Amino acid sequence: MDFSVKKLASGAGLFLTRAVQFTEEKLGQAEKTELDAKFENLISRADCTKHWTEKIYRQTEVLLQPNPIDHTGARIEEFLFEKLDWKVPSRVTNAELLGQYMQDAAKEFDLGMPYGNTLEKVGECEKRLGEAEKEFLQTSAISFLTPLRNFLEGDWRTISKERRLLENLRLDLDACKTRVKKAKVAEAKAATAPDFQETRPRNYVLSASASALWTEEVEKAEHELRIAQTEFDRQAEVTRLLLEGISSTHVNHLRCLHEFVEAQAAYYKQCHLHMQELQKELGRLPNAFALNSTNAIATPSMVTEGSSSPVETDTLKIEEVQPPATGTRKARVLYDYDAADSSELSLLADEVRFHHQPGTRQPVYGYWSLARNLSRAWSKQ
Repeated sequence: MDFSVKKLASGAGLFLTRAVQFTEEKLGQAEKTELDAKFENLISRADCTKHWTEKIYRQTEVLLQPNPIDHTGARIEEFLFEKLDWKVPSRVTNAELLGQYMQDAAKEFDLGMPYGNTLEKVGECEKRLGEAEKEFLQTSAISFLTPLRNFLEGDWRTISKERRLLENLRLDLDACKTRVKKAKVAEAKAATAPDFQETRPRNYVLSASASALWTEEVEKAEHELRIAQTEFDRQAEVTRLLLEGISSTHVNHLRCLHEFVEAQAAYYKQCHLHMQELQKELGRLPNAFALNSTNAIATPSMVTEGSSSPVETDTLKIEEVQPPATGTRKARVLYDYDAADSSELSLLADEVRFHHQPGTRQPVYGYWSLARNLSRAWSKQ
């Protein structure tokens, strides 16, 4: 118990001495041991390396896991599994999930229909893209993220610890220098010979005794200074070696960066191949949308000057219309048309005309009148 109290008191006294020295340095009342320029450059380089390595590491994590909520949950899950020494389960990527939804929808919409068949093909491609993404994430985490994290959580923590220890030893060294300086000043004052005519013998004896005490104090302070200087030099050398190791860290990170670029290039190349295969497969499927677009009639606003409209080049001629057979015939009106006389019919756009009177001339007349009106309507557009 006594040992703990003494140790605590010694630690508190040391902390107070360092605090006083640090405060006096900030106020300009005490000298500070400056490190050499090369050592300062090593420190600046190490700080710069830590700063940008941390930024690159965080942003790479965001790139590989864009959703911050998912990223936080994934980090917590990885931390728990790591502490429990369990294997982290494989996660489903967003592309794989999208592909699964598309394939489920295709089954509901009937795979025999163009839309359902296309959903099935696209969903399968999205799953392949998700598998490629998962492989890219695993490769990037192993080859790029892990070395950066090891530096931040391992090497940099060691460097920071040794730098803090070096700073504390520097404060102790400067405190010892200040103590020696003050002791020498006091010794010089005490060693000054008194005037025997104005000084009593008793005061002379006291002055000689004080001089001896200050001499002993100077010797003690100088001994502590030599010890502090030795410890500081040894710690400075250790810290210097660690800081010089930043060059090896740069070489290692350079190799990891090349591996990350190769993994990223392979991932995008694989995705490009998958999309090209999907385009070829979709090109071989019947496309109802393309057929509807091909059969649609262009509007006048889509026809540019100097070009011929499909309506004009393929105008319906009355003599080409065949008489209808018995049964119901329907015709949808494309444009509005006002009848010129009583023999014609007035038509409205999207209007449907149909007749079903077998055995009479009325349906034929109605059909021919409708065809003639449509022909005139198209010729006026």
